[in-house]
Amino acid sequence: MSGGITSRIFGMLLLLAVWQTPAAAQSFWPFDAFEKPRPVPKARPVPKVPPGPGRSAYRPSTPLPDGPATSASKGDPAGWQWRIARTAWTEADEKAFEDFVARIGESGCRTTHACLTSPTANPMFAASNPPGMHFFADCADLPYMLRAYFAWKSKLPFSFSSTVAPLGATRDIRYTALGNKITGRRDITGPVADARRVLPQVMDAISSAHYRYPPQQTGALLPDHYPVALTRQSIKPGTIIYDPNGHVAVVYKVGADGRIHYIDTHPDNSLTRGVYGRAFTRSSPGMGAGFKRWRPVTLVGATQGSDGHFEGGTIKLAPDAAIADWSDEQFFGTDAVKPRTWSAGKFVLDGETLDYYEYVRKRLAGAGFKYNPVGETRAMVRSLCEDAKYRVDAVDIAIKAGLHLRPQPARFPKNIYGTEGDWETYSTPSRDARLKTAFKELRDEIARFLDLARVDPAKLDYSGDDLREDVRRAYLEEAGACAISYTKSDGTKVDLTFEDIGRRLFSLSFDPYHCPERRWGASEASELQSCPDGTEKRAWYEAEQRLRNQINRTYDTPMDFTLADLQRRAAGSGVDEPPVVSVLDLVTESAAR
Repeated sequence: MSGGITSRIFGMLLLLAVWQTPAAAQSFWPFDAFEKPRPVPKARPVPKVPPGPGRSAYRPSTPLPDGPATSASKGDPAGWQWRIARTAWTEADEKAFEDFVARIGESGCRTTHACLTSPTANPMFAASNPPGMHFFADCADLPYMLRAYFAWKSKLPFSFSSTVAPLGATRDIRYTALGNKITGRRDITGPVADARRVLPQVMDAISSAHYRYPPQQTGALLPDHYPVALTRQSIKPGTIIYDPNGHVAVVYKVGADGRIHYIDTHPDNSLTRGVYGRAFTRSSPGMGAGFKRWRPVTLVGATQGSDGHFEGGTIKLAPDAAIADWSDEQFFGTDAVKPRTWSAGKFVLDGETLDYYEYVRKRLAGAGFKYNPVGETRAMVRSLCEDAKYRVDAVDIAIKAGLHLRPQPARFPKNIYGTEGDWETYSTPSRDARLKTAFKELRDEIARFLDLARVDPAKLDYSGDDLREDVRRAYLEEAGACAISYTKSDGTKVDLTFEDIGRRLFSLSFDPYHCPERRWGASEASELQSCPDGTEKRAWYEAEQRLRNQINRTYDTPMDFTLADLQRRAAGSGVDEPPVVSVLDLVTESAAR
């Protein structure tokens, strides 16, 4: 037996021994998780360790056998330490956090790791990152990664919900009908925590279930976030957007026109950008959908050392009553008296009852805002073009991993939208559904502008005499400037226009086991000639059409279909016809009227 193998076996045995100690159990994480750009496993539970009911703290522990310690030396200048210099976040800290998030959003960085290590995206802290440290975050992790990373670098206290439990029965705690409650918390208090260990432990504990809770809190442990008022003072960089269909984003900018720009991440560690709209679903208050901010925290009972740093103590979270911009307006509407049914809530602005999404937009834009149909068309097409380009990256990752060369599994996962493993990392049903929803929203908004031009033109910022033609021209100009291409199975490039994507929208395969040609909706024999998919995969592609037609994500529906299930149109396997999304057809129809 070679010495290298012997040492690895010895190391594993020692590691198991270390894992049995209470101190190691609460601080342990394998060091090489920082060296390889791979997803952090979500299966391992975070151990519950005293002190206090449902609460534990990270403490230094025994050095690991592979070299680095789980706690940093107080004199270590390398930047691994997480020490606490202030017992609470000040207004200046919150403003610095906003600037930190805004800079990342504006930078164009494309992965979590690139964003936190780029001097352009992260000028405040990138240079002080420890060598070899890798940063990973999927969509649920991103808000925690940004907040915890900033707290570490700024020597601020941080606490997070380590465990949640469902309110009622559920198949999947991420999609509970009544929401969840917090059942465990963890504090970062020192005396010296090691960020190499702590950050992955935080990410490992978090899923979208940690955002799914009712606005009013009555439990012993408060959630990390609180619902905010729908104002520019509350919805700003760092604000979280929770979609109860299992997606989470972070606001990085609110434009003067009320558009909310966000960043989000995906299981492949890619980071994308978008504009808030109907792809983010509203739902019953218990599911906690919408806009949230980080609850203020205060470190109490800590001891301040001679070097000014605080050690020990407990982190307290501010209750709802102590938070000035806490509001459940986004759940129940603007009336002083809450409706019996949340969905009956009205959103009234300046005496006019508005659709929720329009209310949010106009409220954030401010007094006197009017839609500019031509400008809106341009902005929406540009945003959709970026979404399509992000999809290129997502499909490429699956192709490079060789998923399309593997045999087609005998059945789908339990739910194609909310799952784990290779399907979660490499498939695109949720991403594609959001893309389709955005295309439909583009068409619906243009239709609304054309209707307003006929019945109430004073609500529009438009002074021309032919809105249909001006919108058509703007659409064609922006669509023509959108260049998208993908690589076929034989290595050749295929260039697609924005209109091509629109026409192929419901032919784009979300299935990672399909060839790139089918992932991009090819239908012509000349384009499909290079696709290596055999008879079985072709049958799966054809049988998945009804799921491709569906833009609603049904996370609570069993979907472990076989090919035969899809072919017989089993319940929950999609819809027969897709919605209409063509803008050119719309403006042509308008011209004929």
